Amino acid sequence: MIRAVLSAAVLFCSAHALAADVALYPTGPDQDAAFIRFVNATATPLDVMGQPGQPPLRLETAAPASLLFPVDSGKAVKGSLASGAHQLALDLKVEPGEFATIVVVPQGDGIEQVAVRETPDDFNGLKASLAFVNVDNSCSDASLRPAGRTGDLFKAVPFASLQRRSINPVNLSVQLVCANANTGAPLDLGALKAGERYSVLLLPSASGPRLLSTTDTLSH
Repeated sequence: MIRAVLSAAVLFCSAHALAADVALYPTGPDQDAAFIRFVNATATPLDVMGQPGQPPLRLETAAPASLLFPVDSGKAVKGSLASGAHQLALDLKVEPGEFATIVVVPQGDGIEQVAVRETPDDFNGLKASLAFVNVDNSCSDASLRPAGRTGDLFKAVPFASLQRRSINPVNLSVQLVCANANTGAPLDLGALKAGERYSVLLLPSASGPRLLSTTDTLSH
């Protein structure tokens, strides 16, 4: 397991083109495992930096979400986040069994980070697991529903929080709903697979709220 220092995670990131991407956990999480990932919701590349001299993890706008990196739950994860001329300090602890998603979003003329934490307990190898993560405070009563339908998969998810549920492994497109009105175009998630975990993130952008889908994949 990677130790808690962010520099170790960054080293894995620089080698991640050579690493095999694997499902988050095929039989449920280890009791003491902790994980962290980073998402770039800005309009410029984001650099996640550990100790001086270590190569940064760069998240381009076209591929804004990192893999999930295991960290030592007994130590703080420290480093910095840089987008253009703006930089933020990173210093947080991820508890045992917890998954932390760190999203860097625009804020005025600068940037800020939003941490969304999850302690999942819903593993079902016969179904897919889907989360809806709200990181856009401009979307009131953020909900997500299957495209072309009226029933909600997730309803009124507050800012900086998430909801997760198990669903049948099917082809799925989802529609964002803000203040009881469809917002933006539907997002095609493709064919969801049994036993795998997925997240749909609601992110801010210059053109309004947008959805990003990612598979919750662990880096080894």
